[in-house]
Amino acid sequence: MHAPPLRSVQLFTASTLIAALIGCRATRPTEAFALSTAPSPPNYALLEHWAAHPQKTDAADRTPCSAKPDQQQSAPADVFFLHPTSYFGRRKKPVRWNADLNDRPTNARTDSGAILHQATIFNTAGRIYAPRYRQAHLSSFYTRDTANAAQALALAYQDVEAAFDYYLQHWNEGRPFVLVGHSQGAYLAMRLLRKRIEGTPLQEQLIVAYLVGWPVKAAFFEKTPPCTSANQTGCFCSWRTWRRDARRRLPPQPEVTCTNPLTWRTREGEYADRSHNAGAVLSKFCPIYPAITDAEVWQGYLLASKPRFPGSFLFTRKNYHIGDLNLYYFNVQQNVERRVETFMRR
Repeated sequence: MHAPPLRSVQLFTASTLIAALIGCRATRPTEAFALSTAPSPPNYALLEHWAAHPQKTDAADRTPCSAKPDQQQSAPADVFFLHPTSYFGRRKKPVRWNADLNDRPTNARTDSGAILHQATIFNTAGRIYAPRYRQAHLSSFYTRDTANAAQALALAYQDVEAAFDYYLQHWNEGRPFVLVGHSQGAYLAMRLLRKRIEGTPLQEQLIVAYLVGWPVKAAFFEKTPPCTSANQTGCFCSWRTWRRDARRRLPPQPEVTCTNPLTWRTREGEYADRSHNAGAVLSKFCPIYPAITDAEVWQGYLLASKPRFPGSFLFTRKNYHIGDLNLYYFNVQQNVERRVETFMRR
């Protein structure tokens, strides 16, 4: 399978990301991609080049409303987490195709966004390693300049692979691990899984991969099947969340894997009502919202009813991409704990 068209931003809702994370319009790269002018590469021996790491205090150590304590120090597994896009550029400054790891606003958005609201899901099951990487600019996913965008994504992947190698060489020590990516992070995690894990001894250490917010065809992998039950290991889960009434404008994609995060199966048409939702975590990180929405697998998409939370009448978007993980926060947390436990018993 080839990567999806980079212009398919309607599947990623750039406007949702921008409105939710920074509240302003993104700028665009002003020049062609050139490796010679790309930001300096990361040095993964430096903890500052990790957004989350067991050896430092970071946003991934927090827990919403103190619901369940961080258990990274005693966890039997690791979590290699690839964050979604947080690089949008800044007005009145030249914008490159890839983020500089010293860009404080971008790093702050990463930490207060994905690391706090997504990576924390996994801190009860594993030690979290989340590298900063020279992520591709948001416009890479909808520009017509696909050649430059492809080079930007290739550079981002280069960093991800380097981070994974450094993690393996210095900290893994043969421990089982979970691979997690959302949006751009899921795209990069897919490539990492296929290139560096499948068909190698590392595949025996893979507990599960959560590749969320990017269309993943089962045929993309040769040896890693979609998960079809809640405790299966050595498999992957993937979903993209839309409001239920959006199906009228979504092109069916039955070849794309869609996992129902309330049942952990991939059966077409399977529906789970909101009573199965253990709780969502929204922008304030606390309170927790149980039974906020439901979930249904439909033609490669996850359909959900409009979430119920204070002020939700103002929430009119139909693409719930930014909430792929957060709407099902505690279901994902319970699931990764269950899969780790199953793997360790094996």
